[in-house]
Amino acid sequence: MSLPVLLNHLKQSAALGQVAGLLEWDQEAIMPVRGAEQRAEQSGTLAAVIHARNADPRIPEWIDSIDRDDLSAFDRRNIDEAQRAYDQATKIPSRLAEESAKAASEGQRAWAAARAAKNFSQFVPALKRNIALKREEASCLAGPDMDHYDALLDQFEPGARAQELLPLLESLRPSLVALREKIAGKAAPEPLSGHFPATAQMDLARKIAARIGYDFEAGRIDTVVHPFCSGSGSDVRITTRTDEADPLNCLYSTVHEVGHALYAQGAPDPFLPAADYCSMGVHESQSRFWENQVGRSRAFADWLHPAMDEAFGGLNIASPDGLYAAVNRVETGFIRTEADEVHYNLHILLRFELERELISGALEVDDLEEAWNTRFERDFGLTVPDASLGVLQDVHWSLGLFGYFPTYSLGNIYSACLDKAMLATLPDREAMIRSAETQPILDWLRERIHSRGRVIPAPELIEQATGEAPSAEPLVSYLEAKFSTLYDL
Repeated sequence: MSLPVLLNHLKQSAALGQVAGLLEWDQEAIMPVRGAEQRAEQSGTLAAVIHARNADPRIPEWIDSIDRDDLSAFDRRNIDEAQRAYDQATKIPSRLAEESAKAASEGQRAWAAARAAKNFSQFVPALKRNIALKREEASCLAGPDMDHYDALLDQFEPGARAQELLPLLESLRPSLVALREKIAGKAAPEPLSGHFPATAQMDLARKIAARIGYDFEAGRIDTVVHPFCSGSGSDVRITTRTDEADPLNCLYSTVHEVGHALYAQGAPDPFLPAADYCSMGVHESQSRFWENQVGRSRAFADWLHPAMDEAFGGLNIASPDGLYAAVNRVETGFIRTEADEVHYNLHILLRFELERELISGALEVDDLEEAWNTRFERDFGLTVPDASLGVLQDVHWSLGLFGYFPTYSLGNIYSACLDKAMLATLPDREAMIRSAETQPILDWLRERIHSRGRVIPAPELIEQATGEAPSAEPLVSYLEAKFSTLYDL
């Protein structure tokens, strides 16, 4: 009877974790400004309760009494995840778990204020506190042969190590730089221009989300400073942002977050760890697939152009061909979330480099803005005009999410692997995208990714889904083929 008792304990802990997620969503979406101090206390208290449950001394007793011989792979994974959570919780003091949750809540508010003021120095104290706590956490988690950054990376990409990821991600750089240089000599396509009311953007964003499978009876969409997705199962909430001079920011942020949401809504169980997402790299593969391979495809432009024309009362771009070129316009810019596919992974490599140095102590917070600006000019050839377009643009470090950034590029690699396999097995896919009738595409992902949970490691999951071990080759081939055609290279 120990297995049902363990599973019930895990479900209750997961439910509390979802409550914590709702508090985070509320803080970014609708919480009044003066609620910040109370929210930090609430978040810290809840983190301490969850930590105590994960470190419950009965867990190893329950696990030891379970006979695994006749269990399914799913239940064996639940046991392994319970052991993993117990091992981590018993290494991290309750005080540290509570203080880290408070620091994340307070750090997000400090970041938002500093970003609005374009003043990095306002954020420095909160960031120093977060990094100190993360260094302490890494010291608790890292084994004798584990790098401290790897201990943090492992929480987002289980089993991954920076020294193994680095060659894979760096292998993208030569091809991306070469592709960028070829494109630099070509005429840029006409950009979208005009005035696009925020209400019309949100109406169209909701329409797109519904067309590609997002269940609004199990979710909602709101506007925030930095878009994100939160929740699982029957309560998965997405957020976006609007700029009345640039509707593409809203529309493609929405498609990106819908990709995350479809994965979360397709989980086989909202409470058991074996049914949760496999890794953040796999999670990002879903958002990047829907955003890029679907949303930025030539086929989708056939549906999107008339939809935008109707929503905004006309466009300065007259055809789907023109819109396809505009949404794939290659232009060196400052903002990661607005970057084209050629530049995107270069943004990630910069952050991956900086956050490893921050955790190791090779780079201190007081020197971060200068380091960011210097390395951005090295990689992109642009001088950062202010902190909101530089070191303050991403929310991640304010929340203590060190180790998250490389999963974006890993997600791009995985999404291209999935795209290649899907094209071979869904011959009518382009026609589906052209009419925005994409249920068979979602069904394909549900069968191969969403329903599989985290029973097997991420690389193995991608290999089983595609028939090939994951590599950067499909992504490089996809980008070179797409942009060679667009820019007549």
